[in-house]
Amino acid sequence: MKKHYVNRELSWIQFNARVLEEACNPENPLLEQGKFISICESNLDEFFMVRVGSLERELALGSKKKDVSGMTAYEQLMRINIAVRKQIARQYEILNDYYLPALRKAGISLLRIKQLDGAQHDWLSEYFDREVAPLLTPYAIDPRRPFPLLAARCLHLAILLPPRTAGGSLRFALLPVPQNLSRVVMLPMGQGRARGVLLEDVITAFVDRVLGVRPIVCQPFRLTRNTDFFYNDSNAETLIVEMKRNLKKRKFGQIVRMEIPDQFDNRLMLLLKKYLGVQSRAVFSVPGPLNPNFFMKQLSSLEGFDDLRFPPFTAHVSSRLEDGRDIFSVIREGDLFFHHPYDAFSPVLRFLDEAADDPDVLAIKQTLYRVSGKSPIVAALERAAKNGKQVTVLIEVRARFDEESNINWCQTLEKAGCHVIYGVPNYKCHSKITLVIRREAGALTRYVHLGTGNYNDVTAGMYTDMGLLTADSVIGEDAGSFFNSVTGFAETASMRKLVASPEGIRERLNELIENEVKRAENDEASGITIKINGFTDRKMIKKLYKAADKGVPVHMIVRGPCCLNIKKHPNVEVRSIVGRFLEHARCYIFHNEGDPVIYLSSADLMTRNLDKRVELMFPIEDEEIKQRILRDIGFETEDTAKAWVLQKNGAYLRAARVEEPAPNAQERNIAAADPAYVGLTQSEV
Repeated sequence: MKKHYVNRELSWIQFNARVLEEACNPENPLLEQGKFISICESNLDEFFMVRVGSLERELALGSKKKDVSGMTAYEQLMRINIAVRKQIARQYEILNDYYLPALRKAGISLLRIKQLDGAQHDWLSEYFDREVAPLLTPYAIDPRRPFPLLAARCLHLAILLPPRTAGGSLRFALLPVPQNLSRVVMLPMGQGRARGVLLEDVITAFVDRVLGVRPIVCQPFRLTRNTDFFYNDSNAETLIVEMKRNLKKRKFGQIVRMEIPDQFDNRLMLLLKKYLGVQSRAVFSVPGPLNPNFFMKQLSSLEGFDDLRFPPFTAHVSSRLEDGRDIFSVIREGDLFFHHPYDAFSPVLRFLDEAADDPDVLAIKQTLYRVSGKSPIVAALERAAKNGKQVTVLIEVRARFDEESNINWCQTLEKAGCHVIYGVPNYKCHSKITLVIRREAGALTRYVHLGTGNYNDVTAGMYTDMGLLTADSVIGEDAGSFFNSVTGFAETASMRKLVASPEGIRERLNELIENEVKRAENDEASGITIKINGFTDRKMIKKLYKAADKGVPVHMIVRGPCCLNIKKHPNVEVRSIVGRFLEHARCYIFHNEGDPVIYLSSADLMTRNLDKRVELMFPIEDEEIKQRILRDIGFETEDTAKAWVLQKNGAYLRAARVEEPAPNAQERNIAAADPAYVGLTQSEV
């Protein structure tokens, strides 16, 4: 049976390879291509911190457990190491042979110190003395001083200095590169439209002014550490303490990767291995700048290069929301559906804003997983509490890499008078739901927002997600039951339309799959279309294999890791779309004899989502909204511009183009939302 499953980690590396290939896709504007180089690197960071870190912990514990593909932790680590090295080689091949030359041709240059003319060198010298030198703190490493704890994902310079006296030993020093300075120092003069020098090169050029002596060698390196820690989340009272303890440990966990430039000095390498205890398999040499995240963080936003970016568009806002009425009146007339970012996120913010200020609103209940740095959602909840409304907020403090931010939001909301819940014992709460209770004509009316993505106004413009605003009374009652459950009032939520995990989503999906199997067995029309971020749950894979083998056409749109092996299951199609926006929506569609059953959800088909998290799945019942979803998902199944298709040999190939221009799902959705968009015309949609 193991041949029926692909290793999750290797599948994820394939996904990251698809991301990387967009960096040399000429259909992407030049500065957008650079973002994919940065995203690839950022993805690798998290992959090592979490997935590789977890496997290293298993290996250290002597685990012989095998994954669904039949590999032990050691076997996975060896295969991962080979695959990642190939990916890094490809990353820097694209960077050095294609992307940097293309930038230079467009007038944007990354210069080395030796390429500077006199005026540029003088300006950079003054910049170093004025802006950089005061922030530098070198550390001497010798027997009298302990080796410092080096933070993860930060650049450090390793330095060899000449002996103090003739015949003495070389000296070793470390110098952290300041994180609060721009990684690329932009020069104000010279030929071309924009020129910059990497900060580590600037420091290396003038570091003798800080050290008092010219170093023999000065080279950068970067560490990635294991962040996969155990913690006791069974007790809500100790959860915050546990999380704060782990946040401190995260910065200095086991080193799972050390990045160095190629031609790194062997003397420095031996010293770093000695002091850091880095294993050889964790050392990755790269032929270019370490951590090229500056393409996204800095260069992509350079002024004066709009022609090198995706054209802007105006997100759609329903005409129903533009007649001056309060949003509750609009929702009562019928459900409102959103496919972000094509549909604006502003109505969701408006829903919270009006609820916060409306004197007839009595209570607001909401789950938060990830929010933006200056969240208007949190501001609305604060204001609602100060306005005397009963505000209950479940903030998931275990949301990976958002723990510290979420703990701070907990404290902010508590100070405003909100009732804050830090999470559900033993389960992460990944659900996306807001319940507003309003008094109308002497009775209470419930309004609910449900979504597939986070309440984050920033990522709502970069991720594709789907959401629903409804006044459906049954869903409103279900929402109340759900909140009673997660706040501890009830052990389980008794619901009629909403479906929750860890108990219900798997069961409901199994029922819907079996219904399609029965139709196929009776020679009736059947079909399953599922769009998710990851597909790794063995039981669900077996369920869909069975459905496909019984004759049910199974269409999977899986952005990230997918453990399906379709070699023996020809009735399964798997495609992955990597485009301008990160595909994040979860949508489950069942043919149901031509009357489609459609659910949207916060849950992927991963064991953690189905069995170990609090997730929600909600039905779409409005026929017009159903047709909109079927159209948008149809765009994705027809996409041959950004889609990759899983082959029988386990590789992903770009979808075959049968027409030009090739259908592009994201462009078609933009054009449908904004008829004035300069991309595809309305007729092409």
